[in-house]
Amino acid sequence: MKRITEQDIQGMEKVFRLNLINSITGYKPANLIGTAGTDGETNLAIFSSVVHLGSNPPFIGMFTRPTTVPRHTYENIKATGRYTINHVQTSIVAQAHYTSADFPREESEFTACGLTPEYLNDFPAPYVQESQIKMGLELVEEVAVKATGTIMLVGKVIDLYLPENLLRPDGTVDLNGAGDVAISGLDAYHTAQELAAYEYARVGQGPREKAK
Repeated sequence: MKRITEQDIQGMEKVFRLNLINSITGYKPANLIGTAGTDGETNLAIFSSVVHLGSNPPFIGMFTRPTTVPRHTYENIKATGRYTINHVQTSIVAQAHYTSADFPREESEFTACGLTPEYLNDFPAPYVQESQIKMGLELVEEVAVKATGTIMLVGKVIDLYLPENLLRPDGTVDLNGAGDVAISGLDAYHTAQELAAYEYARVGQGPREKAK
């Protein structure tokens, strides 16, 4: 087995190191973050850093890169306090990836990338109409990660939208049925297949598969 030390990592060529560290953590969720500025100008950007933080209240975290250059998503969230998280499905992978291009503020990624902004129930941030699973969030906290200069935005879930047939009786979501994709590294997209589902683990019982 190959060993790669901290010193090896520091000595790597920049792009090689970037690809290695971004892919070594494994598969990550693919989400489109929808925002609008105070002027109503829409923005859409793909993120792979969305994480669950708590269920009651329902909090979702999202990491954004350092603000040493303009970050339109971050700026819009700070200005309005509202944003949407939209799952990426197989049918919109190419359009979703294209949102990572460095579009100018005055050009909406929705238009440039062939996706449709959707406003639901007076929520001020746009959802992605083509997305099967989407959330509307309210910003509640901003946490600076001093070691990297990144920022974690903590949002409270205000609304959830998904097709009724994707919501299972136990509350889990059928991500395979939605056609969800995952990201590895910076630019590789994958489909995942559910292998098994297990009951809540208890000492002495061993792993027990959920009844179908």
